[in-house]
Amino acid sequence: MGIQLSKLKIYRKQYGFTQEEIAEKLGVSRQAVAKWEKGESLPDIESCMKLADLYETTVDMLLREEESSKDGKHVFGICRLNEKGQITLPVECRKVFNINAGDAIIVLGDEEKGIALINAGSIKEMT
Repeated sequence: MGIQLSKLKIYRKQYGFTQEEIAEKLGVSRQAVAKWEKGESLPDIESCMKLADLYETTVDMLLREEESSKDGKHVFGICRLNEKGQITLPVECRKVFNINAGDAIIVLGDEEKGIALINAGSIKEMT
């Protein structure tokens, strides 16, 4: 098990931070943040806890790779809704479900069970 280093850069960009801002918030150098994102070094546990708090996730979600089971269920991590009501789906999620830029997505909702997204291309294929 190890940190999926690409996650660190994805979270940073989703939250609109620069490497300098992250470094300042964590009390480390910008170079340390750059090395974490490139996989050249790993943050210590205290930095991991601060990163998880900053990105509104858990250390567990920050450290673990995307999990999937044999039944086709996945945990891709946390997405943040921006002011316009938009989310960015994690790269691995887009790969697994073959979602590409420009694809139409159907949003379904059930107040008791939650929200579901369906790639409209898969519905066209069924008909």
